[in-house]
Amino acid sequence: MLLQLQNIFKWVNSGGQRIFLLKDINLKVKEGEFISIMGPSGSGKSTFLNVIGMLDGFDEGSYDFLDESVHQLKEKHRAKLYKEYIGFVFQQYHLLDDLTVQENLEMPLLYKKLKGAERKAMVADMLDRFNIVGKKDLFPAQLSGGQQQLVGIARALISSPKLLLADEPTGNLNSKQGEEIMELFKQLNEEGVTIIQVTHSEKNAAYGKRIINLLDGRMI
Repeated sequence: MLLQLQNIFKWVNSGGQRIFLLKDINLKVKEGEFISIMGPSGSGKSTFLNVIGMLDGFDEGSYDFLDESVHQLKEKHRAKLYKEYIGFVFQQYHLLDDLTVQENLEMPLLYKKLKGAERKAMVADMLDRFNIVGKKDLFPAQLSGGQQQLVGIARALISSPKLLLADEPTGNLNSKQGEEIMELFKQLNEEGVTIIQVTHSEKNAAYGKRIINLLDGRMI
């Protein structure tokens, strides 16, 4: 089992009332799965993804990731866990504007205490795999949306995560670019990467082998 969420509740207090963002979420994910999370805006999809990615905490319940109890870990240990095993792909790309494509890709490797030559080889490998060798010295602003998203995915994958989390990964792309990204996800999943994506698109959701529907913070 890669991860298991049990009876997860998350809420915010507003005007003396609890507003639930997630209600009684139970989820088991095995290695190699491809899961799509769907639901209307405000249904808790991104919150759900952020909890799985350890970017957000929760108020009640338990979360085990690779047999570690995430909810009981200290912040530092938790950060180490997600840096090592989880790759995030955001709709807004989250690339660093003042770094080149090459430098953006190298960022996650700086945490890993790898030698410079090793980092360079891994970056070269990713540039090659995503056909962006010619873009390596450009800055994000000089790239199209599709290219920025490719760099974002390459960066998420460079440290070989066990789990790839994607929040509306094709949200800013045209349909051809979107399809290319989804085909890439399919290929990565076939290579053994576990993927959980949040999407509005039925077509994109269908790439997943399992679809989870959220409504008002509940799985339906």
